[in-house]
Amino acid sequence: MIVVIGCLFTAATYLLLSKSLLRIIIGTGLLSHGAHLLLLTMGGLKVGAPPLLGEKAARYVDPLPQALILTAIVISFGVTAFFLVLAYRSYQEIGTDHIEGMKGDE
Repeated sequence: MIVVIGCLFTAATYLLLSKSLLRIIIGTGLLSHGAHLLLLTMGGLKVGAPPLLGEKAARYVDPLPQALILTAIVISFGVTAFFLVLAYRSYQEIGTDHIEGMKGDE
C-alpha cells in the first residue's frame, strides 16, 4: 500500500509542477487521494465491535481514522469543484489554460 501512496504522491508532484491548469487540478486530486490512503493505512484495520454505547464488547474499533478520511474527502471534493470552476472561468476570459499565457503584459 505504501508503494501505491508513493506513486500517487510522485504523480501528483509531477502534475502540480506542470504549466497546464488542468494538470494542476488533476495533481491536487491525486495528492488528496494519496493522503486519504495514507490516513487509512496509518489508522490500520482493526477488528472489533462498532463503538456504540449499548453494546457490551471486549474490543471497540477506533472511529477517528474513518471520520478523518470522510472529512478529507468532502473537503477535497469542495476544493476540486472550486478549482474546476476557477479554471473554467479563467479559460473563458483568457482563452488558455497554460500558466505562461495567463501572465499579463504590463
